[in-house]
Amino acid sequence: MGKILVLAEKPSVGRELAKVLNCTQGGNGYLMGAKYIVTWALGHLVTLAGPEDYDVKYKAWKMEDLPMLPKDLKLVVIKETAKQYKIVRELLKKADVDELVIATDAGREGELVARWIIQKAGFKKPIKRLWISSQTEKAIKDGFASLKPGKDYENLFWAAQSRAEADWLIGLNVTRALTCKYNAQLSAGRVQTPTLALIVDRENEIKRFIPKDYWTVNGKVNNFNVHWSSKNGEARTFDKKKAEDIAVKVNNQMGTVVELNKASKKELPPLAYDLTELQRDANRKFGFSAKQTLNIMQKLYETHKILSYPRTDSRHITTDIVATLLDRLKSVAIGPYEKAARSIIKGRIHTTSRLVDNSKVSDHHAIIPTEQHVDLSSLNKEERSIYDLVIKRFLEVLSPAFEYEQTTVVIDVKGERFSAKGKIVKSKGWKEISSSEGSEDKDQSLPPINKGEAVKLTLVKSVNEKTKPPARYNEATLLTAMEHPGKDIQDESLREALDNTSGLGTSATRADIIEKLFNIFYMERRGKDIFPTSKGIQLIGLVPEELKSPELTAKWEKQLQLISKGKANSMNFVKDMREYAVKLVKNVAASGEIYNHDNATRMKCPECSKYLLEVNGKRGKMLVCPDRECGYRKGVSQVSNARCPTCHKKMEIRGDGDNKIFTCGCGYREKLSAFNKRRDTEKSALNKKDVNKFLNQQNKEDEGTGNSAMAEAFAKFNLK
Repeated sequence: MGKILVLAEKPSVGRELAKVLNCTQGGNGYLMGAKYIVTWALGHLVTLAGPEDYDVKYKAWKMEDLPMLPKDLKLVVIKETAKQYKIVRELLKKADVDELVIATDAGREGELVARWIIQKAGFKKPIKRLWISSQTEKAIKDGFASLKPGKDYENLFWAAQSRAEADWLIGLNVTRALTCKYNAQLSAGRVQTPTLALIVDRENEIKRFIPKDYWTVNGKVNNFNVHWSSKNGEARTFDKKKAEDIAVKVNNQMGTVVELNKASKKELPPLAYDLTELQRDANRKFGFSAKQTLNIMQKLYETHKILSYPRTDSRHITTDIVATLLDRLKSVAIGPYEKAARSIIKGRIHTTSRLVDNSKVSDHHAIIPTEQHVDLSSLNKEERSIYDLVIKRFLEVLSPAFEYEQTTVVIDVKGERFSAKGKIVKSKGWKEISSSEGSEDKDQSLPPINKGEAVKLTLVKSVNEKTKPPARYNEATLLTAMEHPGKDIQDESLREALDNTSGLGTSATRADIIEKLFNIFYMERRGKDIFPTSKGIQLIGLVPEELKSPELTAKWEKQLQLISKGKANSMNFVKDMREYAVKLVKNVAASGEIYNHDNATRMKCPECSKYLLEVNGKRGKMLVCPDRECGYRKGVSQVSNARCPTCHKKMEIRGDGDNKIFTCGCGYREKLSAFNKRRDTEKSALNKKDVNKFLNQQNKEDEGTGNSAMAEAFAKFNLK
């Protein structure tokens, strides 16, 4: 009897599958059992060939050779993982392998990982698909008991390949065109460029903004706060004298309650998490980057097996999951979640269309706990934080509505309108779960009051404030803007169309896009806020107008979604991308713009003698060579955890070896030897050994970024 080969995306998942499938015989790059052989990729083993694989002339970057439009894009084996590819290929060619089960990540990119390997190896035997949303033993067994025909996922592969080919055609051509035209390390892409444009446009809005003074009028009635508003409901005025006159006119005067409205209201629980919403909340509450949250989620899904598949854009579950909710609740009825989970179980589980809706689930349902028992002590601090968010949200979704009575009071004083709102909580409902975190509404509670009652208005004053510019993006708000890029579009039909697509990128790719924009120095973090760099601002001024358009990119993403559902043709999409690449290259070539390296230093590159540029890297300042072919980079300073003794801000470490010094923006400087001596004197926990260990660790991290961001980008062709 022949064997079934199972292809996982990475070794850790392969080993878990092998355990469930009783594959205990260890091989080189695979595990074997009586019925199954389990092997794995290491992410992508096969990728699109580089330009020089089509023509040797493309080794040199020349504007006259653009655009590069090979008739058919070829696949090549990635050199770094060629050994594992060879193992997988030999297993695919084994005479006793009758069938293949694709068990890579159940999504667009996972499908691409497997299909490119299959294509390159020339495998022609039957294919089935394992499609699961959690990595528990039960989920794996159930998944193998109901394998899907591989044919059902061919459209998903066509969508994935179309995305990859579009990024090759647009990304590589425009990047080469910009680099050749302006002799600088510049790159552009189908998704990265409109995302950067959001950041640059917001910065321009802030710079153009001129604050205006306005005034509000506030006072007190019976110890509660009231606020003035005009007859048309405006709560502020730009007329200082008017505000002051109103305050003088009504202060210490009697008024009448002219309106008293009491309404019973309900606030339904929030929807369950998809990846983007979870990344937003993790950034707001813990300062985690989108990439960091995804990495933590991946561990909770793959290693701990306690949360479902992370790369989902759905906030609902399907009807078949409802029967598993009781077991999922039992698995989280521990520690701080026990009381709420037991209460939901006791009161019987009630679900509504806000949670269960098959039509709103695409490839995977919302992120929810699995049935796997959890040991909270096995999670590190970051994992615990993300797990806590997901479990509390899961419990909230299954809890009753928050109910309250809202009272609105309107008081007329000398013809001027003052109002107040207050609420009385009747039932905390789902808000009980997170109330300990201070998420309760802080609305004032109004004392008993009746319509027609005479009241006295006291402590009235006009308050001067200024209009504020729009806030800079942080990762949470940038994720929202990427998800809904049509928010500011005037054309209603276009705006609607955009809201129905996934926006810029997908929930699975947004974290990498944001991270890449930081890594190639187009934008930088200052605290939580994101600022565009001079390089990023200039790039947006240089790229063709259409490539900056979120509308266009979102339309492309919609086409990819239609291809994955079999409702659009992938060949037509790629043909459009070819035509678009021609147009963009012509645009760049015809431009009369100039690029300035305004971050150039007076230090020369030791490799090619060009003046080095100073940029803000992830862990501090770096010097990088502007020549893309050279790619030299060196760390100048690193942000340490040591605090300045003068202003208590984190200090930077500069210099090499024994010449390292700690510096602070306030002007404080201290040699490493003096720092160690001071710490020893203070008998601090941070002793010399700790400092050296910390410095060595930072050096190792720095060495890990030795290749230029551009070299890495081109090696992977990941130019979204």
